Amino acid sequence: MSITRYDPFRDLKTLQDEVNRLFSTNFSRGFGDEGIARGAWTPNVDIFENKDEIVLEAELPGMNREDFELTIENNVLTLRGERRFEKKDEADNYHRVERAYGSFTRSFTLPQTVSGENAAAEYKNGVLRVVLRKREEVKARRIEIKGEAAGAGEPKTIKAQPERPEAKGQTNTANA
Repeated sequence: MSITRYDPFRDLKTLQDEVNRLFSTNFSRGFGDEGIARGAWTPNVDIFENKDEIVLEAELPGMNREDFELTIENNVLTLRGERRFEKKDEADNYHRVERAYGSFTRSFTLPQTVSGENAAAEYKNGVLRVVLRKREEVKARRIEIKGEAAGAGEPKTIKAQPERPEAKGQTNTANA
């Protein structure tokens, strides 16, 4: 018989590992949707922006273009479709099916900075890429600031000087 050291936190750690495993699955992604009850699949989506556009990329592996649709209505972009499980041969006996299947719907409210009018979408290598151009009036612009020095007709120039480290025991004095 071997002697095992008692660890009062062993059971707590086991419980924590189980809770982490539970929430690391797709459980949390569809929590507010009907998706949990149906076991529906939802594709992963990345959304990013640059100075001219907002881009949405959705992973739709193994799907054909006909399996999903993309709509914009009332400033809401909606991706809807279904990934079907297709058994290749009746003689196949599956031991494990880990890939998710089923219908899905993902909706995204568009910001006021973009318009759905010039949206463009491309599906390539299992990734749907939707590009939404920003409106011209909301793009960031550099504005030139003009001003004059008091009493002089010349433009005002602001000079910045780097701070000098103080010597120990000396006070900081500014040059006038």
